[in-house]
Amino acid sequence: MQSSLIKKYLMALTGIVLVGFVFVHMAGNLQVLLGQAAINAYANALQNLPLPILWGSRLFLLVCVLVHAYTAYQLIRENRAARPRSNEVEVTKRAGWSSLRMGFTGSLMLAFIVFHLLHFTIRSIFPEYNDLKTTVGSPDGSEIHDVYSMILAGFRVDAISGFYVFCMFLLCRHLAHGVSSMFQTLGLRSESWRAKLDLAASAYGWIIFAGFSIIPVLVIAQKYGLINCLETTCGSSCSVNL
Repeated sequence: MQSSLIKKYLMALTGIVLVGFVFVHMAGNLQVLLGQAAINAYANALQNLPLPILWGSRLFLLVCVLVHAYTAYQLIRENRAARPRSNEVEVTKRAGWSSLRMGFTGSLMLAFIVFHLLHFTIRSIFPEYNDLKTTVGSPDGSEIHDVYSMILAGFRVDAISGFYVFCMFLLCRHLAHGVSSMFQTLGLRSESWRAKLDLAASAYGWIIFAGFSIIPVLVIAQKYGLINCLETTCGSSCSVNL
């Protein structure tokens, strides 16, 4: 019993870190809408953080993801082992889709994180992204990686944009249940606040979905001529006129 409680606390605490990171990451990504200089300058500033800060934060986030995923897996196994089969129908009636599928959506999120890192961070899926260079957004006029053109080129692939939006929907539903559950685990959710917290958690999930999905949606819309676009300095992709 005490072991399960510790796991729930670990899940909640690492969840808080990840929920905060998701919001900050979304806010950073949305700088694409401000233009090439804004997102390139932002990305270059992140890449040039002092190494202890840069790698310390990356390792901390990696540990949080692994601990969150592992404790979730352990708790799901324990819950299934402790639940009599005769109660499964009743549990299904009382639980929402997000609650019942937390393990499933969490597993897909973990797979998406790996894909996302390989796609835009490590750039092993499309190594040609490494050749995208520009001086736009550079603090001193030297060549830097053209993150803006990379993002637009990446989302011009229909399958990738579709997969990305689908995973953001799953993240939305995962957050809708997870954020509310965090408050309950930490003893911060009373019955009188349950409905309000559930609504706030759902709203947060949809905000994250909209914030992350708008970029691939606009890029695909530009690709098929549904919106106007301007050529970037590298000439390989375009910016969206909002």
